[in-house]
Amino acid sequence: MLPSFPRNPGLGAALALTGALAPVAASAHVKWFAPYIVDAAPAPIIRTLNDPWFWTGIILVLAFFIVTRLVERTVFGERALDAMDRATNPLWLRLDDFVRIMIAGFFVAIFSVGGVYLTPDLKTPAEWVSWLQLLIAAGIVSRKTMPFSAAGIIFLWVLALRDYDPFHLLDYLALGVAVAAYLVLESSDRPDWRKHRFEVLRWGVAIALMWSSLEKFAYPEWFYPLVDEKPFLTFGLPRDIFIPMAGVAEFTMGFGLLATPLVRRLSALALLVIFITAVYPFGRVDLIGHALIMAIIIVIAADHTRELNFWSWIRRALIGVPIGLTGALLIFVTAYWGLHAAFYGTDTQTMAEIRAAQGEMATHSYSTEHPHGPQALATLRDGEELPQVEAVGLDDTAVASAYAQSMVKMHDEMMAGLQHEDRDVAFVLGMIPHHQGAIDMARIQLATGSDPENMELARHIIAEQLQEIDAMHAWLEARGIQVPDS
Repeated sequence: MLPSFPRNPGLGAALALTGALAPVAASAHVKWFAPYIVDAAPAPIIRTLNDPWFWTGIILVLAFFIVTRLVERTVFGERALDAMDRATNPLWLRLDDFVRIMIAGFFVAIFSVGGVYLTPDLKTPAEWVSWLQLLIAAGIVSRKTMPFSAAGIIFLWVLALRDYDPFHLLDYLALGVAVAAYLVLESSDRPDWRKHRFEVLRWGVAIALMWSSLEKFAYPEWFYPLVDEKPFLTFGLPRDIFIPMAGVAEFTMGFGLLATPLVRRLSALALLVIFITAVYPFGRVDLIGHALIMAIIIVIAADHTRELNFWSWIRRALIGVPIGLTGALLIFVTAYWGLHAAFYGTDTQTMAEIRAAQGEMATHSYSTEHPHGPQALATLRDGEELPQVEAVGLDDTAVASAYAQSMVKMHDEMMAGLQHEDRDVAFVLGMIPHHQGAIDMARIQLATGSDPENMELARHIIAEQLQEIDAMHAWLEARGIQVPDS
């Protein structure tokens, strides 16, 4: 039965567009590491408010902001800003050129990646999207066509709303709305509009950072597998100390981008260091995904503007630091927890409850590309699944059958690969299915096992073997050798 729309054409069209853009499969929010289970209820905010490490982080940041504001009022603050101006002056004189080059380069990069919307996180099977991205990059060459590129960016952002969860698309506000707004303002002939072009970029990144930082309070369990796989990320701090303090750092540095010139530029420099250091452990895809955000952060650090256009009195006042931070926390926490309840309801389980019911690794929807699938089902290969039985009380015969299937597949592919005439190539072609067999066994263990040491070993095997498989694929591709489909 078709829905009946009101006779008001404008409202009817709006409702039709809303229906067309309704999420197709919004149960998972795909990020760098795995598709998260986002319809789980966020942890009660009282858990964060009872965490002493949260308050430790807040106090440390408040102290830093207040000291920086006190220094900023003195001659030393002026000298510090003047020194930053001199250091960044060559970039400042060509800042619009830099931004336009980075935006165009970003869209060329994701065109080259292919199959994504505005970031490698947001995948799409529509090939024409990549060509639209190339047109967006081309439109940035001329100020006359920049508004069309801005419209294209907004169109991609809205398309992503159709395929992904609108609640978590707010993470990508800076990549969509803010960049598009910059292009519109930069192409304008009105000076009173153009003067806000860098400010809109700053607000877009700040809002995106503050919004996404709340995941560390609402869903700290999402980050447990990542911390387990890459323990160096915590700088030696225990997991339950590092995650809330990292959330505080991300939120407050985002807030700092909206503050007075010295505070925002120091916040931008700190964020730039964090993003740059993330490139090595997470690789080139991470660099592509964050390139535009990093470029905007560089713009903030190089921006010589000292004028405050909005709420200048409270932003300059010393008391404005705690008042502003408190207000920002209240607004964002209320919006995050409130909008989640509006989208998903209030009768869903929290991640802690899901993990207690399904196991240590039940933080994500299952993905064959990542080792963090739920416990109830493990996929051996595309289209080939374990018997669909509950993880608790699995039948021994079903588990043995799953192991047997994986070993037969591994053996057949190994023997085929070892027949290659080149001994070095034969070794690699044999080792790839060997490693994949270990991954398949580890996934079966995660789906059916219970021993904590074995579960940890299985996670370690998956992470290590995936990295080595990628290295072997790269070795073969460098020699022009086609890897047989598994």
